[in-house]
Amino acid sequence: MGEPDETAEQDGTVEPDQAGEPEEPREGPHRATLGRSVELFRTFLVEQTDPDRFYSLLAVDSVRQLGSYVDLAGARLLDVGGGPGYFSTEFRRAGATYLGLDPAVGDFAAAGAAVSGMVRGSGTALPIRSGAVDVCYSSNVLEHVSTPEAMLDEMVRVTRPGGTVFVSFTPWLSPWGGHETSPWHLLGGDRARQRYLRRNGREPKNRFQETLFPVSAARAMRWARAGRRAGEVTVVDVLPRYHPRWACWVARVPGLREMLTWNFTVVLRRSGQPAPATTQEDPVQGSLSDVTR
Repeated sequence: MGEPDETAEQDGTVEPDQAGEPEEPREGPHRATLGRSVELFRTFLVEQTDPDRFYSLLAVDSVRQLGSYVDLAGARLLDVGGGPGYFSTEFRRAGATYLGLDPAVGDFAAAGAAVSGMVRGSGTALPIRSGAVDVCYSSNVLEHVSTPEAMLDEMVRVTRPGGTVFVSFTPWLSPWGGHETSPWHLLGGDRARQRYLRRNGREPKNRFQETLFPVSAARAMRWARAGRRAGEVTVVDVLPRYHPRWACWVARVPGLREMLTWNFTVVLRRSGQPAPATTQEDPVQGSLSDVTR
């Protein structure tokens, strides 16, 4: 989609679409209430000790949230970096045709996890045909790639004209920006990594500048604006994923959103008119040996 415009945020505002206002989300079961936010935070605290509880709730909530922007019934959906089980179950329950992508599909299968309908691949070079999916979704993956613009470009490429792209990630300056090294990452990623090693006798899973990178909301919005100016996307919404609706304004304030959103989310619509309905070919490019059936 071209290079981001480094001056795009100088006016200090977010421009959700060409008219300057976001589209209205679809009506649905999703309700961004304070009670929901509290429940998500409480389960987040037991992510390490009770991952089934946390990821099951997050998957249900995520499908409901995405469903407020697009009808998932009958939609062909690609989940970039979705991991096994939790999200695929809920997306299929909502009526979507689910295809998951993760570089660790083989590891999931070896561990006995459900990996049906997944393909092995990289988020920055998706092995998916252009315009092959109705919805391209990614949750908490963008901060784990060294070139986030390349992954965003790929997500747009594989989405059909008129389709939806939903991407959320953890900004580096947010409370959980350093993941298990938080909040010490705010004093420097290398320093936080070394502190974790000293205290635990092992490296963190999310290693600064190896498997975890300092991505900002401002960087994502520069990319989105460049894509909008190029006529490739419109910005449907910008929001803090886990906040109650009345607190969503923080995602529209540069600087503040880096620290207070916890999980920054951009919802996009691929520009252009949808192609006429035809018999759909398999969305996966190349050999199907990497697809689990």
